[in-house]
Amino acid sequence: MEENKTQNIEGVHAKLREHLKQMADGEPIESLELVNLMRMTVHFIDASLSQSPQLADLSGPRMGILMRLLVEEDMGNHQGIRPTRLSHYQNVKKNTVSSLLRGLEEQGLVERTIDPEDKRGFNIRITPAGRERITATMPERVRLINELTAVLNGAEKQHMITLLEKLRRSIITSHQGAHCHPGENKA
Repeated sequence: MEENKTQNIEGVHAKLREHLKQMADGEPIESLELVNLMRMTVHFIDASLSQSPQLADLSGPRMGILMRLLVEEDMGNHQGIRPTRLSHYQNVKKNTVSSLLRGLEEQGLVERTIDPEDKRGFNIRITPAGRERITATMPERVRLINELTAVLNGAEKQHMITLLEKLRRSIITSHQGAHCHPGENKA
C-alpha cells in the first residue's frame, strides 16, 4: 500500500517536471525544482513539528518572530521592533504578522509598547515568558529536526548549509535596496 502511494507521488512529480519543461520555453527548470523542494521540505518539517504537543502552538513563523525579538533584545534593543519590520523579516504581509503577533500576545510571549519616537505607533518586544518558552522548547525542536534530517550525515548537512548560505547571500545582494529583504531570519 505504502509502495503504491510512493509510486503515485513519484509519477505526479515526473508529470509535473514534464509540464514545467514544456512551459519553460527552453529555460532550465532546476532552479524552480530547487525552490519547490525547499518550500515543500519546510512545509513538511513545520507539519511534523506541529504534531508535537510541546510545539503545536509555536509554529515556525511564531518561533521566527520570538527568535528575532530575542536577538534584538540581546543586541541592546529593549524598545522592541515595529510590526512592519517584523513583517519584512518574516517575509509575510502585515495582516499575517498582525495575526501571528496577536496569538503570541495572547500567550503572553510578546508585548506591545508605545513607540517613544512616534506615539501613534507601537513596538513589539519579547516578554520573560517568551524567553522562557524558547529556552524550554528549543531542545525538543532541535531533537525533532535532527530526527527528520537524520538521513543526511554531518558532512552532507554542512554542504547544504554552505550552498544555501551562498544562495541566500546572492539573493540578498541582487535585491539590495529593494523594499523586501528575502530570507532574513525565518528561524
